[in-house]
Amino acid sequence: MDVIAHGLWAGVGAGLVQRRWALSRRTVVLTVVMAVLPDLLQLLPMAGWALVSKEGVAALGGYIQALPSSEPVLPPTVERLVFHLHCAMHSAVVAGAATVLLWAAMRSCWVPLLGWWLHIVIDVFTHSAEFYPSPVLYPITLRGFDGVAWNTPWFMVVNYMALALACTWLAWSQRKRRAP
Repeated sequence: MDVIAHGLWAGVGAGLVQRRWALSRRTVVLTVVMAVLPDLLQLLPMAGWALVSKEGVAALGGYIQALPSSEPVLPPTVERLVFHLHCAMHSAVVAGAATVLLWAAMRSCWVPLLGWWLHIVIDVFTHSAEFYPSPVLYPITLRGFDGVAWNTPWFMVVNYMALALACTWLAWSQRKRRAP
């Protein structure tokens, strides 16, 4: 799924959670940040390359707009870093280890991690085998589920229509709950 949609779905999720439990504005913002972070972190090696190379600037733009089999050619080191950051940030094994470590340190669940978990779950089903499948069990295996490619035009339309409906329903139901 695209980065913007990840943030919007995390916002919808936070809105649903707030119907039952109070969440601070900070917690909601951090949850949305955690939902978009997996896709942004994997861009760091390319951003670093773009800072020192003209080809890197073009490649970064091409990568952001890439379709299956049309990703730009990257230097081998940059390509490996991007690949392994993608794998690590989309792994339930890595997210599980981070969750356990934070739970042990804080003695409670850090709610914004739910944004990261939501990102992983969504991407498992919205990435095809030919375009960055989500290796949910990395580093145990690199295999990913062959889902619907998020950048398929009909899926983009359905996804954003579902987001619009969810946001409209949340706003309407919130207004209805406040009315006397």
